[in-house]
Amino acid sequence: MRRSSALVDVLLVLALFTETPWIVGESSPCKEINSELFVPAGKWLTGSFTLISHLTLKLDKDAIILGSKNSDDWPVVDPLPSYGRGRELPGGRHRSLIYGHNLTDVVITGENGTIDGQGSVWWNWFHNKTLSYTRPHLVELMNTTGLVISNLTFLNSPFWTIHPVYCSQVIVQNVTIRAPLDSPNTDGIDPDSSNDVCIEDCYISTGDDLISIKSGWDEYGISYNRPSANITIRRLIGETQSSSGIAIGSEMSGGVSDIYAENLHFFNSRRGIRIKTSPGRGGYVRNVYISNVKMHRVEIAITFTGKYGEHPDESFDSKALPLIERITIKNVIGEKIKIAGLLEGIEGDEFLNICLVNVTLNTTSKSPWNCSYIQGYSASVFPETCESLRESIFPKHQTECHHLSTNHLESKGNRNRGAWFLSW
Repeated sequence: MRRSSALVDVLLVLALFTETPWIVGESSPCKEINSELFVPAGKWLTGSFTLISHLTLKLDKDAIILGSKNSDDWPVVDPLPSYGRGRELPGGRHRSLIYGHNLTDVVITGENGTIDGQGSVWWNWFHNKTLSYTRPHLVELMNTTGLVISNLTFLNSPFWTIHPVYCSQVIVQNVTIRAPLDSPNTDGIDPDSSNDVCIEDCYISTGDDLISIKSGWDEYGISYNRPSANITIRRLIGETQSSSGIAIGSEMSGGVSDIYAENLHFFNSRRGIRIKTSPGRGGYVRNVYISNVKMHRVEIAITFTGKYGEHPDESFDSKALPLIERITIKNVIGEKIKIAGLLEGIEGDEFLNICLVNVTLNTTSKSPWNCSYIQGYSASVFPETCESLRESIFPKHQTECHHLSTNHLESKGNRNRGAWFLSW
């Protein structure tokens, strides 16, 4: 296999030579076309590099892009306006390995080629508390419309792995994401203040949430006011020993709504489904529908955390309370589960219309459910849920439970996906 010690300039030069954005005809106006940057077989060492619009970055099946272990090759950039500072430290943050902003029509794909962030040096700096700035993501696209990430393996991200932020029309499909299960904050896919996102057919095994939907942090997210909405997740399999299979928050101050997830399989994990927020976040999480979930060896199947904490600074408004409502979780089976649900709302700010349907969990705890400041309904739940959710959904409360009468995902042409769930 060919080896290269080239850093960021090599890929930037290749991008410049392959960029041909305009074709001029004899009697026709300029016509925009796409360009392709092909990464051949071999190991290609690079620092952070920036993509352009109308570009396909395509990796050969034997191509491996390696992130530099020198922090100087990852420039420091301004914090996101919806966060107000780096997520880990005040001030700026290191730019992601693959980066782009204000783009249109970007594809990152391959024949299962590999992008390896070589994040262990960053994890060591984190543990040793020697970081000067927040660690970089592996892939981050900002303010981008029309993004496709597919058919690739992502390894060892320094921080979150794939982070579309302020994006729309995003597809993440058929990717594998791996990092050691004890690696810090190596989330898999984190749609952030983004809309019209589809994530499907992914395998993720990392040291933090497999998928975490976000929308800004406390007063900065409230002010920026860019929600995450209309996000669909299908056929996700994975494990995380420290965190959750699918999470919303804790940074959700711009609002999160219309989340649809089905055919999820989590194993050997700390939590299955989680919503996390805190006084000071403001914002909302509403209209969430999660169905067809299988869990095996998961410590807590369903978790709502109302006092997650972690604030960017002391300027947050503790009276900015989040609105959590219309969360439906349906068709869940679990084996070797310790606790069925730990559902903690906020005093004076109940989580409303939480609906559990057809949930069967084989639990080991003598107290399988623990609920506080939660209001909702249930049907066919075993073991029997907590008192505040025992009122039956049927026949009076279907309209209070999001998408219970009509299956959103089936209406999108997924009527045969139930066979996939039953085949586990």
